[in-house]
Amino acid sequence: MILAIDVHYRLNFAKSVGVVFQRNSEEIIDTFIVYVDKVQAYESGKFYKRELPCVLELLRQVDLNQIDIIIIDGYVYIDNKHTNGLGAYLYFALEKEIPIIGVAKNTLKNNHKTVVEVYRGESKKPLFVSSVGMDIDKAVKIIKKMNGAYRIPIMLKNVDRLTKKD
Repeated sequence: MILAIDVHYRLNFAKSVGVVFQRNSEEIIDTFIVYVDKVQAYESGKFYKRELPCVLELLRQVDLNQIDIIIIDGYVYIDNKHTNGLGAYLYFALEKEIPIIGVAKNTLKNNHKTVVEVYRGESKKPLFVSSVGMDIDKAVKIIKKMNGAYRIPIMLKNVDRLTKKD
């Protein structure tokens, strides 16, 4: 099973959402929601410091023995030197037990060697896919085959929508 995670920041807290689903399915098997107070301020180049505690808090609710892959909204590495991004920090926090796929909507300046541009549907704008704990080609295939006719797979849209829902 796959767990897709996203975090949305509000004025005084963050809302972390995770949805569990089978590969190539549109059916949500389970949903997890956590509200986190006292979120760290955004720090350029160190986004993981803000997001990782929110993701880890969410994961406390999840039976990780049932999860084969985690997809995050973000990057595994933030540059071509393989400087850890949110995905890599999460992978190490989980003791390298679960592969992480990072899916980002926007590019970073110096990470073209650690991501693959993935075009879905008829979109002229790519998603930027990275991975740790699994071959990048396998990660790309998973994202390409996810349900949805448009740039962003349905499950990733669902988790994003749920983070913003009141």
